[in-house]
Amino acid sequence: MSGKLLGCFLALGSSLFIFNACNTTASKASALAGLDTIRYDEDLMESPALLMDKLDSLNKGLISFPAVDSLNKITPKQAKQLLKDSIYRELRKKPKHIYLTFDDGPLLGSDAIDSIATQKQVKISAFLIGKHARMSKRLTGFLQRYLDNPLVEAYNHSYTHAHHRYQTFYADSTGAFADFAKAQEDMGLTHKVARLPGRNIWRFDGLKRSDSGNGATTAEMLYNSGYKVFGWDVEWRIDGNTGKSAQSVSDTYRTIRRFLDKNYTLLPNNVVVLMHDDMFNHPKSRAQLRALIDSLKQHPEYHFEFMSAYPKKY
Repeated sequence: MSGKLLGCFLALGSSLFIFNACNTTASKASALAGLDTIRYDEDLMESPALLMDKLDSLNKGLISFPAVDSLNKITPKQAKQLLKDSIYRELRKKPKHIYLTFDDGPLLGSDAIDSIATQKQVKISAFLIGKHARMSKRLTGFLQRYLDNPLVEAYNHSYTHAHHRYQTFYADSTGAFADFAKAQEDMGLTHKVARLPGRNIWRFDGLKRSDSGNGATTAEMLYNSGYKVFGWDVEWRIDGNTGKSAQSVSDTYRTIRRFLDKNYTLLPNNVVVLMHDDMFNHPKSRAQLRALIDSLKQHPEYHFEFMSAYPKKY
């Protein structure tokens, strides 16, 4: 693949390829103000020539793909793999974006999370529960610390956390939506960003991804009212019995790197890491969080971002 590739996103699960290209001239850059999309359906893949014509028309000739004549000599499967390999090569040259997200605060770990964000000068995203913020003056103070810290953005994780009865909670989608609305108002949240308790569901910028649970209708209602709903790619698991980390720093670090290197994330070069607030009430876990951040900061191409900025595109 030749030419200057400004950006290219690949969601393997849905076989959706998105290309966006430009060069240094303003006219060509303005010609591609939005992302162009193409789906590899069966009809296109039966004809590599048709596929390449479609790609060329979408990108206005600003990216040079392999010649159609050569593609006609290989199978559609080989043509698709050739394009994937070209995309991967371009993606590996681009910066990587890491979103450190902490669910279920404010809790006793919030104080440490807030302090570590400041100490390490990294952006973090806190998905908060309204009920927790009103359980004590101390927790209300932790909420305010989050709201006052420019390195923290506070988002909506519902008011009740579904009372930990997720199937019942989402069965009443209107009630679930009202629970989020109450949390947004009660905590004074300014970002319309949400994560559903007990569900790994995504709704943003027209993209929809749901897990096997029953929260999709609630997610749709939030999205239609202006929220971005985010799940996660990698989870740093917590031990349900001890409240401490269930895996080592090195394991978590390697998983994050593997997801970025292998494009296992929902969108390439963007990895959303899920953690839980109460895990960092423990001194050992706090030390592990610092160590994880230090490990990631060794890579100059890694950048820490807020979920409100997801995804970073090229």
